[in-house]
Amino acid sequence: MAACSLTLSSSLPQPKPSFFGSKPSHLSLHSTSFALKSQCFRVSSSSVSISSRPADDLVASLLSKVIKTDGGVSLTTKQHQDVAQVANELNKYCVDEPVKCPLIFGDWDVVYCSNPTSPGGGYRSALGRLFFKTKDMVQAVEAPDSVRNKVSFSVFGFLEGEVSLKGKLKVLDHQWIQVIFQPPELRVGAMDFQYGGESEVKLQITYIDEKIRLGKGSRGSLFVFRRRHGGSTNV
Repeated sequence: MAACSLTLSSSLPQPKPSFFGSKPSHLSLHSTSFALKSQCFRVSSSSVSISSRPADDLVASLLSKVIKTDGGVSLTTKQHQDVAQVANELNKYCVDEPVKCPLIFGDWDVVYCSNPTSPGGGYRSALGRLFFKTKDMVQAVEAPDSVRNKVSFSVFGFLEGEVSLKGKLKVLDHQWIQVIFQPPELRVGAMDFQYGGESEVKLQITYIDEKIRLGKGSRGSLFVFRRRHGGSTNV
């Protein structure tokens, strides 16, 4: 197999964030250390090679289509269809039980969503983008079951802020996971507070390797995560 796969303040508006899945929905930035070499190990049996050339070509093609598109905002309908087509091809290289692949752990940039306003909710809506310029959308998954989502932004181009969610991951079956999130935490300048209530997201893992992870929300939204190797990334 080619790969193994296991989502404002007192005077500012407070749109409900929908983080990295199909419902309003968290990540921790230190994952269990393990070698990301040429293999991904199944829990139940022998290791699976992830260095297949066809999959590598598809990964390169997919990244070329989604990087620097503001998480998919700038893509046309046809370009979104092209992304979906490549993602569907990559699904063929997914191992049988992707949720058991240790490569899920780590820090990931959210570089694409077929519903571009889904990561970040109201902060990423057409209206929200007039006031909040997205800098980073990051998801970190830490063993055994910790997830943290974070969207960093600037307000009117000068006031720095971020909204984040902390959650606990639960495996539903060989491909699907569920994350229950605590209320979101908002920081804008010197202000820092929590608002709203708990939320949840369900995500199907359809592909993973050392570079990318693909997921599909319960309402069909496609997510492309790229492994983070330090520093900020222009989405």
